[in-house]
Amino acid sequence: MHRLAESFLLVYAGLFPIVNPVGSAPIFLALTSRRSEATRRLLARRVAINGFVLLLGSLFVGSHVLTFFGITLPALRIGGGLAVSAFGWRLLRDGVEPAGGAGEIDQDAPVDAFYPLTMPLTVGPGSISVAIALGAQRPEGATDFADIALLGAAAVAGLAAIGLTIFLCYRFAGRMVSILGTNGINVLVRLSAFILLCIGIQIMWSGLSALLRAQP
Repeated sequence: MHRLAESFLLVYAGLFPIVNPVGSAPIFLALTSRRSEATRRLLARRVAINGFVLLLGSLFVGSHVLTFFGITLPALRIGGGLAVSAFGWRLLRDGVEPAGGAGEIDQDAPVDAFYPLTMPLTVGPGSISVAIALGAQRPEGATDFADIALLGAAAVAGLAAIGLTIFLCYRFAGRMVSILGTNGINVLVRLSAFILLCIGIQIMWSGLSALLRAQP
C-alpha cells in the first residue's frame, strides 16, 4: 500500500506544479469569456479529458514514440518551448480579446478544446517531458507483472487526479469575474501570459543546454 501511495503521489506531485491548473484558470477564463456558461463547462470537461489522455500516452508510450521517430527529449523541449513562447506572446499582446478581433460572437458556437486550451495552455512540453521521464523509470521493488500493474494503476490514478483538478479549476474559474472584474482579469491574464512566455523560453533553454552538453 505504501508503494501504491508513493507511485500516486510521485505522478501527481511531479505534474501538478508544471500543469499548474490554478495559474492557467484565468487564461482559460479569458479565452472563453464570451461563451455561455454551459459551453465553458463543456470545454472544461473536454480539456480535462484531453489532458488526461495526453499525459497517459506520454507516461506509457511517450518514450517509445520519441525513439521510433528519433526525437530526443532536448529536441522536444526546444520545439515545445517555442510553441509555448509563441502562445504566451500572442496572449500577452492581445489580452482577453479573441484572435479574430472585435465583433459579436455566438456564445454557443463550437470551440476547439484541444488547441490552445489543452495544448499548450494546460498540457505543454514541460508536462509531457516529465510524464515521459516518469514512464521511462522502472518502478523500484517491482518484481513481477502484478506489482508493475498495481503501480501502473496507481500512476493512472495520479493522472486522473490531475484531470479532476484541471476540471475543477477551469469549471469554477468564472467566479473570479465577480471578484476581480474585467480589468482585474485582464491584468491577471497578461501577467500569467508573461510568466507563460518566460516558461517557454526556459524550456527552450534547458533543451538547448542539454544538446550543447551532449556535443563531443
